[in-house]
Amino acid sequence: MSDAFHKDCPARMVLDHVTSRWAVLVLTAVRGGPLRFHELRTKIEGISEKMLSQTLRTLVRDGFVRRTVTPSTPPQVSYGLTALGEGITEPLQTLSDWIRDHADDILAAQAGYEQETP
Repeated sequence: MSDAFHKDCPARMVLDHVTSRWAVLVLTAVRGGPLRFHELRTKIEGISEKMLSQTLRTLVRDGFVRRTVTPSTPPQVSYGLTALGEGITEPLQTLSDWIRDHADDILAAQAGYEQETP
């Protein structure tokens, strides 16, 4: 059995991939259905093409995202969730929702900490 507390555990690598800043946003963005690259880039404000491309490549390699190429001129590529991706996005969406719902409390705690720290 894998133990993510051990530095050489494969689960730790996957955890790093899935919980990276951009991966969480990509996974939750495609939760509503497949999107093309430019649609993802528009939906996820602030992500560079390079970072989006790297994140998608990692998520496809890890089996969370499916890359579908539709033959046309030019070819159309879309990204959607695999069964693994669907399984992980539910808890990620719950986490994202919790953070959104508690953002004001978190910001207040940060402001209070900054005032207390010399």
